[in-house]
Amino acid sequence: MESGERELYSIGEVAERLGLHVRTVRNYVRDGRLKAVRIGKQYRISREDFEALTAHPASGTPSGGEGGRGHLEVSSIVQIDGIGPEAAHRLTTLVTASAQSPRGTPDPLRVQTVHDRERARMKIVVLGGAAVTAELLHLIDGVLGPENGMLDGGREGHRA
Repeated sequence: MESGERELYSIGEVAERLGLHVRTVRNYVRDGRLKAVRIGKQYRISREDFEALTAHPASGTPSGGEGGRGHLEVSSIVQIDGIGPEAAHRLTTLVTASAQSPRGTPDPLRVQTVHDRERARMKIVVLGGAAVTAELLHLIDGVLGPENGMLDGGREGHRA
């Protein structure tokens, strides 16, 4: 990567690249999860800060790791269509609790969830190690199986 070039993205561009709502990206900036510079009334995000959020290594920045070893981090964005608010809340609780549980890893999973009521759509952003991310994705896949009735076009399902 060229270190002399400093590309800046708007909040809208970051939202589009991540497939998230603009408000979600604005909240990332306000919460400090995404570094941004305010220019006039607009925020601008540098390429390096965008890459830090999405876990792509920025140029010249060695990632942690014991004994100088490399560091592997996975970024995943899961989109779930046809999920109502109640099911989205239950899934958020499950995913958040699973990410917080001790796994014997120095780098815990970082998870953000967003539910769009109007579209009955949920997005889950997962950042973390490959193995623990795979475990969480497997859990999500299992929970969303047809027998659980969570994906029903936005209508909350009930067990028969």
